[in-house]
Formats: sequence, C-alpha cells, structure tokens
Amino acid sequence: MTQIKKKTFHKHFYTKGKPLYLILFTYLILGWFFPVIGLVALICMLAPVLMAIKKGRFWCGNYCPRGNMFDRLLSKYSPHKSIPNFVRTSGFRIFMVVFIFMMFGIQLYYAWGDWNAVGKVFWNIVAVTTLVGVILAFVFAPRTWCSFCPMGTLSAWATPKKGNFSDEFKRVKVENSCQMKCKSCARVCPMQLTPYDSRGDEAGYLNPDCIKCGKCTLACPTKIMKL
Repeated sequence: MTQIKKKTFHKHFYTKGKPLYLILFTYLILGWFFPVIGLVALICMLAPVLMAIKKGRFWCGNYCPRGNMFDRLLSKYSPHKSIPNFVRTSGFRIFMVVFIFMMFGIQLYYAWGDWNAVGKVFWNIVAVTTLVGVILAFVFAPRTWCSFCPMGTLSAWATPKKGNFSDEFKRVKVENSCQMKCKSCARVCPMQLTPYDSRGDEAGYLNPDCIKCGKCTLACPTKIMKL
C-alpha cells in the first residue's frame, strides 16, 4: 500500500532583496588567506545586540549576511521541518551563550598579542558556526541556527518587551478581522513564529525572536498585517 507523504507546514517564500550572503563568502575566503580580516566579525557580534535595544532583532532579518544566506539560498532546498522545541528553551540558549563565549575566550587568551592569531579565532568561530547552521538548514529548517545563535539570543534579551516603544521599533500588527485560519504568516516565517497570535493587539507582535523581515505581511492573503 502506497504511503501518502505528509505535507510540510512551513515553506520557502521568495522575497526581493540584496545578496548579502556574498559578504559572508568574501569574508570566509579572504580570512582564510589573511587571518587578520577575521576581526571584521566584531561588527556582526556587536551590531545585532546594540541595534536590538531600539529595534529588536532587526539586524538578524535585514542585515545579517549569514541569515541572508539561509533565507535566499538554503531556504530553496531545506526540508522546512519544524525547528526542535528544545533549541528554543532558555536553558539550551543560555548553555550555548556560555559555551560559545567560553570557547571563544579561551582561544582569544592564547592568541592575544598576535593580530593574525586573534583574527583567526574570530574566523574559526564564524566558519564553524556557519557550517553548523548549514547542516541544520538541510536537516530541519533554514533558520534553525538562528533560534539559538548566541548573538541572536543576546539580541532577543536586549529587545524591548513592553512599555513605550520608540518609533524605530518595528513590529508586526494584525487587524481584528484576522480569522487565524489560513496561518499563511506562520507558514512563511523564517523563525517559525505565529504572528497571528497578536490579532487586534495594539502593541503588535512582541515575540523577541521576531526578526522583522516582513515576510508574514507579504504572504497574508487579505493584507491585514503590516510591519
């Protein structure tokens, strides 16, 4: 008897944008030959967290070269399975922050004083975590790594959760007329979140892991969502 293949809920959703992943590729290639270039990674370590204070995880969905690679390249070939729940738990994410920074700190300690060696430490971290992210993209979903990326986690912690939000803080707003039946927004969300949960909420969707990419608003068939 032929088995019917179960249809995956999440799916690839194409949106126009710049190929920022070329920055990542250039960094990895040049950093291999000129290790000191690895120091450029400091930008992608500090910028997401600093930006999150006012704009949430906006960097992750709009400026991150690796995230751009997940969305624009790997999403086409990923099975789009559900991201494992345990990688989203606070315990696992805290573990990853401590583990990555501990390994980073130890290597940095022994490399200190030699700029090439220090740059190599940064390059190694980026290369290894990118490899892990690529593997997870082909096993589960494109942004699986982003669900527990240490810098993403720190950005989520820095993201405003309540109170008076600045004009710079973008969030998805869903009109009351949403029936929450099609769930098109959830199907295309790279982080596999559920924006429809904020239906009619004046504050908007405030999940700190929302990366402000806007895909949900574009996929909404009735166009009752806006960023």
